[in-house]
Amino acid sequence: MELLRNAVRPYAWGSRTAIPQLQGRPVPAPHPEAELWMGAHPGDPSHVLGPDGTELSLLELVDADPVGQLGEDCARRWGNRLPFLLKILAAEEPLSMQAHPSAAQAAEGHAREEKLGIPRDAANRNYPDPTAKPELVCALTEFHALAGFRDPHRTVKLLKAIETPGLGKYTGLLEAQPDPAGLRALFTTWITLPQSALDELLPEVLDACVRHVQDHGEFATECRTILELGETHPRDAGVLAALLLNRLTLRAGEAIYLPAGNLHLYLHGTAVEILANSDNILRCGLTPKHVDVPELLRVVDFACGEMPVQHGECAGQRMAVYHTDAPEFELSRVEWAAGDDAELEVDSAGPQILLCTEGDLLVLASDGERVELRRGQSVWLPAADPAVRIRPMGGVRTQLFRATAGSCEL
Repeated sequence: MELLRNAVRPYAWGSRTAIPQLQGRPVPAPHPEAELWMGAHPGDPSHVLGPDGTELSLLELVDADPVGQLGEDCARRWGNRLPFLLKILAAEEPLSMQAHPSAAQAAEGHAREEKLGIPRDAANRNYPDPTAKPELVCALTEFHALAGFRDPHRTVKLLKAIETPGLGKYTGLLEAQPDPAGLRALFTTWITLPQSALDELLPEVLDACVRHVQDHGEFATECRTILELGETHPRDAGVLAALLLNRLTLRAGEAIYLPAGNLHLYLHGTAVEILANSDNILRCGLTPKHVDVPELLRVVDFACGEMPVQHGECAGQRMAVYHTDAPEFELSRVEWAAGDDAELEVDSAGPQILLCTEGDLLVLASDGERVELRRGQSVWLPAADPAVRIRPMGGVRTQLFRATAGSCEL
């Protein structure tokens, strides 16, 4: 087992305080810090820290010994690569609205773009790799998001609550067909509106949202979100699309799973995110980056209804597991109350990353090796290592996240 040095991604939407505070660094940071990456992603792999002060890229370590690091089954299933990426996500401002492809869609899209000769790092590349990108996000603080299409009947009620002369016909379109097909028709209409039509409709909608908030209307939270998006991304069709999505507020420990095709947008807050080790993103809007509407429409899933919120299924006195159908990963959360110093044994079932998000921990191996894991630090446990025991230090409330590979069956 080795401590990891992890890369911080300085995207403009990031927080200057959340990740530095977690790691015990001075705040505010000089620049926004949006994501802390833990894994073997080729773009920014973690580095394992040797006892003599040396460092080695986790990507190089896995490449040199895939069976020892990943285990035979995992290496065979995932082509000798670590299938998941673990992150701390710290959003001060909204991200882009996006969806991710299924495994079949990613493989087909990647092959198509390879045949066309589009460089993998090109701005208009949709599929830089041939893999799916499901993800799960678990809140560390209050975390705000838009995810999945709201029940159309409920959306019709929202649209009527902010009805304007220009919005009425679109409300009628969905009211006449309140199902996934109707959502597809309205969504497609809105994101393909000519800019001149968008410039007429959006101000009407934003003014109506202001009035609804001032009147303390039923959809005041949703309207505040639309106003925020309209301010940061004026003239963007994604602002209209946001009217169709579920508005979620997650409390610490609550999570949502975003399978292939789920249209989503993270708004604000700090969370642990685990996802398949892929870069495939189809953006809808609210971004200066490439938006490919026809390809997006091939990928988006218009199934609708309330977005399920997970609390984690109890797996013992201290552990909760967030179950998904993603074969690439599984995430667990372990918590010790103040004064609880009981040891937890963690088996060696494949590659693992342990991340401490509260308190300090002692990780003990059967051969006597020990690692002190401080808040904001993570440790790599290769498949070849034996089981380890974990014990909290300091007598305070302590929290650990455990990232593992999911199914390794072909």
